[in-house]
Amino acid sequence: MQYQLALQQLTDSALPTGAFAHSLGFESYIHRELVGDEVTFGNWLHAFITQQLVYSDGLALRFLFEGVDVGLLDGVLSAQLLAREVREASLKMGGRLLEIGGEVFPSGELEAYRGLVRAGLASGHQPLAFGVIARSLGVPFEAALSAYLFATVTSLTQNAVRAIPLGQNAGQRVLRQAHDAVATAVDDVAQLCWDDFGAVSPGLEISQMRHERQRARMFMS
Repeated sequence: MQYQLALQQLTDSALPTGAFAHSLGFESYIHRELVGDEVTFGNWLHAFITQQLVYSDGLALRFLFEGVDVGLLDGVLSAQLLAREVREASLKMGGRLLEIGGEVFPSGELEAYRGLVRAGLASGHQPLAFGVIARSLGVPFEAALSAYLFATVTSLTQNAVRAIPLGQNAGQRVLRQAHDAVATAVDDVAQLCWDDFGAVSPGLEISQMRHERQRARMFMS
């Protein structure tokens, strides 16, 4: 299928979106000594997949593929991402993805979203930028969602390998264990409704807010 190579490029860890600079909250757990090895990071990652990725990014992707207006979804995502650093991370990575996509995978749909961002009518969130590009390439929804989720998991695990630190083999074991959680997340996203959008665990959000005032840190979020 023609979209497969493009999807691999979009989800490659070498894609320069800046994902290497963000922990999306797990660094706060390291600071509090709640995450410090393969097992505890795997537990955090499972919670992040089943909560934040399902109810925020995953549902945003699904609604986009179902035809919900991208400008509406963009505004709702901005309102839902309560932690400032995580909201800014979504916009920084989304902005880079929109720029890269405009050069490498141009389409009318992508240019329309970029136009909204340039006009100040949208902010440019990462899952929506990814979704617009993937949909314009003809990627089926489930393939796009699973690829997006696992690319996020991979980036976070690579960052945990550096931050905890974990060994490279331990990182690979964590990724293998995350396969089932990602598959379950894809199924869960399909079952939820609009009222579920943004129903993220308060514990994750609080840890992301705490990161703003953490004295020493490696990551921007």
